[in-house]
Amino acid sequence: MVDQRATLDDVARLAGVSSKTVSRVFAQRELVAPQTVERVLAAAKRLRFRPNSLAQGLRRGGGTRTVGFIIGELSNPFYYKIAAGLEKELSEHGYGLVVASTDDTDDGEARVADALLAQRVGALLLVPVSDDQSYLEGERQLGTPVIAIDRPARNLAADSIVLDNRAAVLEATRRLIAVGHRRIAYVCNPAAVYTQIERIGGYRQAMAEAGITDTSRWEVLRDDLSLNSAEMMRALMTSAEPPTAIIAGNNRMTIGALRLLRDIDDRERTALIGFDDFDTGDVLGVSVISYDPLELGRRAARLALERIADPSGFTQQITLPTWIIERGTGERPPAEARPIQGWAP
Repeated sequence: MVDQRATLDDVARLAGVSSKTVSRVFAQRELVAPQTVERVLAAAKRLRFRPNSLAQGLRRGGGTRTVGFIIGELSNPFYYKIAAGLEKELSEHGYGLVVASTDDTDDGEARVADALLAQRVGALLLVPVSDDQSYLEGERQLGTPVIAIDRPARNLAADSIVLDNRAAVLEATRRLIAVGHRRIAYVCNPAAVYTQIERIGGYRQAMAEAGITDTSRWEVLRDDLSLNSAEMMRALMTSAEPPTAIIAGNNRMTIGALRLLRDIDDRERTALIGFDDFDTGDVLGVSVISYDPLELGRRAARLALERIADPSGFTQQITLPTWIIERGTGERPPAEARPIQGWAP
């Protein structure tokens, strides 16, 4: 099929101006007389002309008005909510968003980053997966802003925006201790990422404050996303002395805990607090550690736009707050237990 799309020259002929003027209207509109801009845009609309933003950026020797966002697995709602916040903020400033998935693999991250950078994105935003982002240092020095979301980049001087993970789980664990729990489990997969290291630290700190220094028997920490989240916890929950409360490190683990408890805990005695809210969390009455993923995306977009406008300055790490939503599962005391004196949520 022959490509019948209008060209820049076609628009110039219809508007009665030079091709250079048409190009300037789409690249530096403020330098063109308003009536000429109006005539060119009307001609472009009539011909259904779309400027090639990639070619424009390359001619100027810079990047395009497109921002790349590298995420883990596409099925995780956490990522697409961040993407929604990014897209909203970027679109208000004339930027588009391209989202690519790494499938939560180290080599996938580097491969996807290379593909986006080859398109000369104006900035690269990513949720780091690998233990080393130093491969992006050369591109950063060439002027492409790199922003890490949810986890700081490693071996790379990049801006980052993260959640207050440690304080969130510290508070959640303290609340469970306050209503009488001592056998509190922490379950997560993956466990070796920055977010979980911070969250596990908050859990262990609260337990140590209550005099429980060895929490290993209550921890289920895995780094294999192919594992069934419910089955990961079964041995722990069916042991002779199962935990009376669970803190789930992410939404996947919360749902797995709910499925397992449905099978083995029909009297609904086990308390549960999950990190990350999810669509049916309110319907199921699940207590969660929550935050605003849309705001996470919006703030990351603003940070990227600031860097595009002014690449100089020290790198920043912005930390966004979290809060606990009480819906019932996290407020259950252990069977026949009373709150521990001196502890208050």
